[in-house]
Amino acid sequence: MRIIAVHLLNDYSGSPKVLMQLLKCWTKNNLKTILYTCGGREGFLSNISGVETHNYWYQFANNKILRLLFLLTSQFVLCIKLLFQLKKSDILYINTVLPFGAGIAGKMVGCNVIYHIHETSIKPILLKNILFFIVKKTANEVIYVSHFLANQENINIKKRVLYNVLENDFQKQAHSNYNPSKTTKNVLMICSLKEYKGVNEFVELSKMNTEYTFKLVVNANQNEIDNYFKNTIVPANLFIYPTQTNTHPFYQDASLILNLSDTNRWVETFGLTILEGMAYGLPAIVPPVGGVIELVENDVNGYCIDSKKTDFISKAIQNLFSNKTLYQEMSKKAYQKSFFFSESNFEKEAISIVQNW
Repeated sequence: MRIIAVHLLNDYSGSPKVLMQLLKCWTKNNLKTILYTCGGREGFLSNISGVETHNYWYQFANNKILRLLFLLTSQFVLCIKLLFQLKKSDILYINTVLPFGAGIAGKMVGCNVIYHIHETSIKPILLKNILFFIVKKTANEVIYVSHFLANQENINIKKRVLYNVLENDFQKQAHSNYNPSKTTKNVLMICSLKEYKGVNEFVELSKMNTEYTFKLVVNANQNEIDNYFKNTIVPANLFIYPTQTNTHPFYQDASLILNLSDTNRWVETFGLTILEGMAYGLPAIVPPVGGVIELVENDVNGYCIDSKKTDFISKAIQNLFSNKTLYQEMSKKAYQKSFFFSESNFEKEAISIVQNW
């Protein structure tokens, strides 16, 4: 049995990180694992020991028409490649709904096709409908990252929920630096450099709270950052950083972790950066809907507030930073919650998924 894993864009975002964890788990358990992903860039899926990697062409474009054209072209190329490589005895593991060419190839060959679905907010809606239609027609099993997503995108085939988790090394380092008695007042957000991720709201909050330090880490290079903020006055208490391969110093320095996604345009299906912050004992402020509320309980280990209500979020930040007892209690609850999302539970499920076939 071989596991053929497929992903589209290799970068340092959440979905390739989860696939990296799966690949490491499978190879550790002596399962033959082959990866197909786009080449020409570094990310979590680069140079994984024990994984045979094949690259196929794909290029991200800011222009929506070009982006669609590149996606269609890449999936045609991928489908042809896989038709010559797949065997009926293979397990084809497709990470996100975007590599639809793999699903078509797997169906044609007759191998077992498993989709790992991370997303629900795909635009335009026509593209989303087409992608999920292909999932319905080609998948033998669907893995969801949260119960919210499983209910939101319910497909009438075999399914299970596999929560994203923290790697053991990350969890150990985070827990060893847990400090509920922090005196710093630093607000952190790690996200893609997209308006719908709440970047503008984060800037607004930094302007509303000049007595606190705000740090924004985005999955983008410095030129992209400069271009995004060229018409924005960035306050002195806001620091913006490009893609980071090591986020530990940011979590260790932070006092509070935020997710400000616009729920009308992007519903978070899990929230890995929130979980990483919680392992450091950081209370969180997140949207009131989506998979992220399976991590954060309002008034217990953080607050669930719509990102457009910056006045309410600002008051929540001030309340936490001015009430030491409240902060320490929420920090403790966040830290304790993070233990549930352990790599050992993840590995058991990861092996079970492929061995069931």
